[in-house]
Amino acid sequence: MTSFRDGLGVVTVAAPAATTAALGTALLLGLRPGERLTHRLLQTGVAVGLFASLGLFALMLATGDRDVVIDLGTWAHVPPDYHFRLEFLFDRLSVPFAILSFVICGTVGRFATTYLHREVGYDRFFLLYAVFLLGMVTAAVSGSVETLFVGWELVGLSSVLLIGFFRERAAPSRNAFRVWVVYRLADAALLLAAVLTHRLTGEGDFHHLLGDGAWPDEVTGVTAGQAGLIGGLLLVAAAGKSALLPFCGWLPRAMEGPTPSSAVFYGALSVHLGAFLLLRVSPLFAASLALSVAAVALGLGTAAFAAVVGRVQTDIKSALAFASLTQVGLIVAEIGVGHWVPFVWYVALTHALGHACLRTLQFVRAPSLLLDYRNVENAIGETLPRGGRGPRSPVRDAVYRYALDRGNLDEMLQDYFARPFLFVFRTLSAWERKWENWLDGPPPPAETARPPAPDRIPSEATA
Repeated sequence: MTSFRDGLGVVTVAAPAATTAALGTALLLGLRPGERLTHRLLQTGVAVGLFASLGLFALMLATGDRDVVIDLGTWAHVPPDYHFRLEFLFDRLSVPFAILSFVICGTVGRFATTYLHREVGYDRFFLLYAVFLLGMVTAAVSGSVETLFVGWELVGLSSVLLIGFFRERAAPSRNAFRVWVVYRLADAALLLAAVLTHRLTGEGDFHHLLGDGAWPDEVTGVTAGQAGLIGGLLLVAAAGKSALLPFCGWLPRAMEGPTPSSAVFYGALSVHLGAFLLLRVSPLFAASLALSVAAVALGLGTAAFAAVVGRVQTDIKSALAFASLTQVGLIVAEIGVGHWVPFVWYVALTHALGHACLRTLQFVRAPSLLLDYRNVENAIGETLPRGGRGPRSPVRDAVYRYALDRGNLDEMLQDYFARPFLFVFRTLSAWERKWENWLDGPPPPAETARPPAPDRIPSEATA
């Protein structure tokens, strides 16, 4: 029974990996599988992975196991503190997220088959879509911080490439680059947290950091200060990945991608990945009061900001994106409240799962909703009434302008974060060039060029 259970866990990850490998190999070899075969490959991978995860979940319920660890061995060892172990963890947190990933990706994948019919980049879209599914499942069932980082990177890479899917236009590529910069900052924070985890515990496995037991009942062995330091870095990583304050500015830029990718990434799964990371390390919040207060403040601040900004958006995808961000902020606040009431972590998990399903439906329905709205206006021969701003006041006008400018978060990050870094880097580059020139010494004197010989004038004899 144990080997069968472990086999189901391996199949849960291997199914999207095989789909990605098949689609990637076909494109690298210059083969065009066609829309029907591409769709069948994706749906087969989703179905196999979904049934495997459901079977594993049923076995866990039947046997009473609260967690299942599948250790695939140490893949790298750098003395004295670094061990890269490929480890998968199936528990009350990872299995629901894995099932959600398969259900959402399968549903939206079927929608995308029709939505992108005859699109030039059809095969490219579904290859990146398969990479995203593999990244989400890997991150969800990761048992070590290194395995989590692998899935984290696959999700980020596929998200950015699908934002720039319509590469013939400048705006998608430019916005994809801006999102990639924010993701790099989040990745740097996650890597620093991984290094600290290895230094403090000697391993990157979550059970060494979070303690024995099954989620959410682990009791971490690190001190409150260490939990606050590691948790603070993970909170920055989650803020960058889930577009929390002050990184909210990249979220509307991500709407440049096709509607199916927007539904999966920024309505359902990717935007919740930061909250999932915080749920995974929830024992750190139980150990650190300061970290819990920071999470509550960050979550409530993000929710309030997104609620105000979302009310003035003029396109439906941006409005839905900020509506998603409002709920993600509340989920992060609930995770922080778990310091006082641990049961709230189950509430945050249920909130994330339900919100992902609802927001996916809204994103997928958005294009046809706009068409239905226009058809109704054409049928009645007039424009349907729209909500107004209400009575004007200085405070209301100031809030309205603030929401229209989206808090000027992009400009603030550019002025107070990006430009100082660029100034420092350019200054160091100039100093390096001066130092190299000083080492090389003065340039050698230029050779005196000889004057050109005058044209020979033929003599009378030769003439």
